[in-house]
Amino acid sequence: MKNLKRLLGASYPIIIFLPVNLVVLSLSRLGLSFWQSERVDATQGWTELFLQGMRVDLASLCWLFFPLILLGTLFSGNNKFGKIIQWIIKLGLTVFSTFFVFMELATPAFIKTYDYRPNRLFVEYLNTPKEVFTMLVHGHLAALISTVILTALFAIIFWKFAQKLSRDLYFPKWQYRPVLFLILGLLTFIGARSSFEHRSLNPSMVAFSNDTLVNSLVLNSGYSVLFAVQQMKDESNSSEIYGKMPLEEVVNTLKGLNPRPETAYISAELPTLTHNQASYQGKPKNLVILLQESLGAQFIGTLGGKPLSPNIDELAKEGWLFDNLYATGTRSVRGIEAIITGFTPTPARAVVKLQGSQDNFFTIADLLKQQGYDTSFIYGGEKHFDNMASFFYGNGFTRIIDQADYSNPTFSGTWGVSDEDLLNKANETFESLHQQGKPFFSLVFSSSNHDPFEFPEGKIQLYEQPQATRNNAAKYADYALGEFFKKAKQANYWKDTVFIIIADHDSRVNGQQLVPIKHFHIPALVLGADIEPKRDHRLISQIDIPPTLLSLIGISGDYPMIGFDLTKAENPNRALMQFDKNLAYMRDNQVAILQPNKPATGFIYDEKTGDLTATSIPENMTKEALAYALWGSYAYKNKLYKSDYLLKK
Repeated sequence: MKNLKRLLGASYPIIIFLPVNLVVLSLSRLGLSFWQSERVDATQGWTELFLQGMRVDLASLCWLFFPLILLGTLFSGNNKFGKIIQWIIKLGLTVFSTFFVFMELATPAFIKTYDYRPNRLFVEYLNTPKEVFTMLVHGHLAALISTVILTALFAIIFWKFAQKLSRDLYFPKWQYRPVLFLILGLLTFIGARSSFEHRSLNPSMVAFSNDTLVNSLVLNSGYSVLFAVQQMKDESNSSEIYGKMPLEEVVNTLKGLNPRPETAYISAELPTLTHNQASYQGKPKNLVILLQESLGAQFIGTLGGKPLSPNIDELAKEGWLFDNLYATGTRSVRGIEAIITGFTPTPARAVVKLQGSQDNFFTIADLLKQQGYDTSFIYGGEKHFDNMASFFYGNGFTRIIDQADYSNPTFSGTWGVSDEDLLNKANETFESLHQQGKPFFSLVFSSSNHDPFEFPEGKIQLYEQPQATRNNAAKYADYALGEFFKKAKQANYWKDTVFIIIADHDSRVNGQQLVPIKHFHIPALVLGADIEPKRDHRLISQIDIPPTLLSLIGISGDYPMIGFDLTKAENPNRALMQFDKNLAYMRDNQVAILQPNKPATGFIYDEKTGDLTATSIPENMTKEALAYALWGSYAYKNKLYKSDYLLKK
């Protein structure tokens, strides 16, 4: 040991910390894998999981420890400056090691919710600490307390261990230090890169199964989060991980999939800008979008789900029910992106959060504002969550009602006031606007059906015990909608308004497939005095909803949305689903799945079982999938998602 200390000098503690961290990370992976053993068994991937996992762990540690190697070999010593360097090294070893432990401790709760390791979503939630902390306290208190205690304990252990290893160090002579740095630095660099190929190690390089969770277990959570942060710096090019295609070819491919005639395209600067004639030609109607938090098809009885939606099931007999609709993603902002802007999903964050789309970005709110509509966002929580206020104010919403505007709510929880309070406020607002004689558009966003599932007692017959469960919260959300429509049907604004009940995404999107398509299935129900009851079986995406709503309320206009107007004899027969870094493009029951830096893979989707069976798919379908995937990034990067009005601004 003394000889090793003499040879390595201040780098000795760093070299010892490497295997210590490797053991900690391997034990964590082992525990997580046994927890999810059924999923790992299904992939027959135990050996691959741990061999590639060790590779990822070593690369992660080498990247973080490289600066410490630099300091230890070149700048350490017995003088005052050298001792400061040694203190920095000890602190670095403690902080980096504690970070990895903290991320592993936080992983089980994250997997329970999202079905993969912490990633970009983990970072995004850090922007709203109040809501997240309250949710953890109310819904995951044991996990929160144990994580804090164990992280603090490990931090103390790592600090004491770093101090012990740093005692009685030897320091090589100055003339030997560059050689030592060259050797250790080169080995660390090779370990960090973990490949002699053109690309260094990345998650797609170690993915080996069709189960996204198992692929994420190969990583460690610290690496997963840091890799996501690194990618967030270049979100305008995010979709190029799937492949490349010239912008002109992307646009022409998408045009070929849409029945709009070539004469409908009216701008050289904005290639998807079209003039669109509304089907309804009477007096323009009001529009209300009732966006339902996490209310997937699995909670809707009339869609074959659990018997939790008696009110929606009854309302479905009176309206236009889309029973084959798929969400574009797994987050609320992704649903807002699709339903309010008609924008296609990308591997980047939704445009609600991206800096380049905070103003002069097309939304139906801005289009309706130009037509004289009052445009509002009504929410029971705080408007700053997920950057909604900034995006909405900058893109056509004139008023936002949030938690601070409820003077005496009957119930408040982690995410704001109850759905009943929210919908009562919405009803009052619509009554007032109708009396003023002003057309209105409103996005009303619920929150009761969100972990930790808080809602007032005595409102519903509980589906299960205890009260605060996902199923009970879904049933309460349905109850609140039923109460709202009882009032709306008696209100003066009813006859002049089109409503849609639609989910932002499903709850707990998980499964053993690269994209768990079954958990993207969501309800959409259009209601109104002049809406004819029918059930629509066409395969559609959330991006088809905004053009359809504009046509239903009688608003003709120019816009860049590429979704279909479903009031016309058009059948999109496709759905787009972004699941972390994977994109699924479905036509009929054929599915093309795009993964980062890999060829597209084909599957047949079984709607009854939710299974995906590998198969070959037509080459043109792969091309269509890539065109849809690339369009969003190209449009965002080149500022192509505007109307003529916004272009002139």
